[in-house]
Amino acid sequence: MRKTRIALGLALAYPFVISAQSADNAPSKEVGVVTIVSKQPTSLPTQIPATMEGITAAQIEQNINATDSEDALKYFPSLLVRKRYNGDYNHAILSSRASGTGNSTRSAVYADGILLSNYLGNGVSGLSFPPRWGMVTPEEIERVDVMYGPFSAAYPGNSVGAVVEYTTKMPEKLEGSVKVGYAHQPFDLYNTHATYGGWQSSASLGSRSGDWSWFVNLNHTDSQGQPLTFATRTVSTGTVGSAGTAVTGAVAGLNSANVPWQILGAATQYHTVQDHAKVKVAYDFTPTVRATYSLGIWQNTSEGRPQSYLTNAAGQSVTSGIINIGGRSYAALNGGDLPLTNEKLTHTLHGLSVKSRTQGTFDWEVAASLYDYGSDTKRQNAGSNTLPNAATGGAGTIADGSGTGWNNLALRGTWRPQGPKGEHVVDFGAQQDSYRLRYLTSNMAGNWTTDAAGSVASEVGGRTQLQSLYAQDTWRFAPDWRAVLGLRAEHWSATQGLTRFSASSSQAFADRSENHLSPKVALSKKVAEDAFVKYAVGRAVRMPTVNELYGATSTTNSQYINDPNLRPEKSWTQELSYEKNLDKAQWRLTAFAEDTQDGIYSQSVIDATAGNRTISRVQNVDRIQTRGLEGAFTVNGLGLPGLDLTGSVTYADSLIQANQGFVATPGDTLGKMQPNIPKWRATLLAAYRWNAAWTSSVAVRHSGQQFRTLNNSDVNGYSYMGVSPFTTVDVRARWQISPKLVAAFGIDNLNNNKYWNFHPYPQRSYTAELKANF
Repeated sequence: MRKTRIALGLALAYPFVISAQSADNAPSKEVGVVTIVSKQPTSLPTQIPATMEGITAAQIEQNINATDSEDALKYFPSLLVRKRYNGDYNHAILSSRASGTGNSTRSAVYADGILLSNYLGNGVSGLSFPPRWGMVTPEEIERVDVMYGPFSAAYPGNSVGAVVEYTTKMPEKLEGSVKVGYAHQPFDLYNTHATYGGWQSSASLGSRSGDWSWFVNLNHTDSQGQPLTFATRTVSTGTVGSAGTAVTGAVAGLNSANVPWQILGAATQYHTVQDHAKVKVAYDFTPTVRATYSLGIWQNTSEGRPQSYLTNAAGQSVTSGIINIGGRSYAALNGGDLPLTNEKLTHTLHGLSVKSRTQGTFDWEVAASLYDYGSDTKRQNAGSNTLPNAATGGAGTIADGSGTGWNNLALRGTWRPQGPKGEHVVDFGAQQDSYRLRYLTSNMAGNWTTDAAGSVASEVGGRTQLQSLYAQDTWRFAPDWRAVLGLRAEHWSATQGLTRFSASSSQAFADRSENHLSPKVALSKKVAEDAFVKYAVGRAVRMPTVNELYGATSTTNSQYINDPNLRPEKSWTQELSYEKNLDKAQWRLTAFAEDTQDGIYSQSVIDATAGNRTISRVQNVDRIQTRGLEGAFTVNGLGLPGLDLTGSVTYADSLIQANQGFVATPGDTLGKMQPNIPKWRATLLAAYRWNAAWTSSVAVRHSGQQFRTLNNSDVNGYSYMGVSPFTTVDVRARWQISPKLVAAFGIDNLNNNKYWNFHPYPQRSYTAELKANF
């Protein structure tokens, strides 16, 4: 994986240059900061003062069982995507060194410079806001680059964790491919014993003729995921007696707080059908100026279906009414326990850029993009509408997010003056990012599967906008020294905030605006012919999202409580790194530190007194401090030709140092671990080329103990709503049948580890692929 990595280490690495002829060529090096040069333009700054990791399409195809674009990040140091099943469209959040899987706004994901991260909200509380991974498929990818930390002035405070840039293909000649894949997962948990999986097919075609080039990619996914949520009753809420229907089939256990409870059934199991279409057209005005237009269309249709574990004395399924388990009666089952959902989404992505690539004194870029929720509806049965009748109709709600979306405009320039006191590379620009959230939830009294929207149940809406100016100078002031000085100035505003829970009850919020400055400083020193030391420090200001400010919602099984007065999250991040570059091996050791003031968190709790609803409240956490070490290494063919090894180990001590808020009692969060940040993470990938036709890989991922709650009360990670440690082993074998035909077989989670991140992760899963190139 690291033969073509762009760089190891932290700010101010050697400039690793990806060859324009072949993405598989090893990068060249000289003293300086990271410089990206490739046959396809990248939106990343020309001089990058940060840790960089990279992977090419060839490495993904050879070493990774990749069914979705986020799978390319599986074995990057300190990264984790909370992907629960193939095609996971609403929960696949990216986690980095000091940012957990509940904080999607603390990373930035782009494809060809177009924003895929969804900054309308954070995480999955209330609504769901993961990056729009579905707008890129594995077959489109030319390479993926990851920049760690907020050390480039070119990015907003959301870059505090990591910046991910997908660069997609643009052929130089007529070429195409067709691929079909199958996934298979036996699943055994509680009283669910079933097999899930699905099919995926894709086709791509592209060419170049004169100054014009084009690329088309089509992808279809039909996926069955394992159950993700479960209906429960805490034993202490039961009443001793004979009331209710006596049932069997409930699974006794302990919840994440080690409190006894009963698992009554699987509440959500998704059948997801997705279609993706991407068209890219490029025109070269001159050999150094290119215009590129991208159109992406992503369609998702999903059904969430429950399964009751309970049966009565006659062996019939029990899905409603008061139930009695072992002489205790419990609250009646309702539509929130065993919900049915139908979702239909059609989203569109437009991107247009004109960019010069002279690598001379001056280069520039103008880029604009638009992401539009053209159609976005979710239908669900009402709480009083229970199975079996709910399967065919009855009361319910429809949530409509049509018209939601964002747009981005960026003007960028790079100036490379030559002065008597050393070389300079100055990056500068202006940006505007605008977001609009609108979700209207309406009641349906007749048939929740087909009825039009009726009376208003709730509505949330609002806008935010971020206007930015930045400049950053990379200065080589001596042969062995580089310095970077950067500054980002931002003006943020929030307007048109609205929350209402009926046609006659609404609340409008006052407009807000703030101004912030974020400085960046880095220094690099070559200490030997093959080694250097680097230090970087940067400030990041993460602004509140529309949903966090205004997105209050209340449904049968969940409630989200917003805060229009949320303070921005402000972080200072530092890195100190030593890197050694040998002929066939590289390694680095990085010390990192992050201090965050007013961290923004949405904490979810289960309210047993309100029908076991999940209640989420967004809040500021006064101060979080993270200290850690990260080590990474690469060995290419050392001792055994054809064997490449890549590995990493990360230690992070992330603690809440100050917090006026609390979960249960005042002070219960102080000194506790930041949610979803394990102390230890590690990866190891071994790839071996047996001969020209066969390659194989074995990969190990490890994550240590972590917590989901701010007060760390969820001490049982191996339970629904818990977060468990895990160690998984993945394998893959690839057979080049002929120059045009390739087959691959893989197993993820070979050791069949049953692990959790609120939801259960997949158990042992098998994949098979057949791909034809032409």
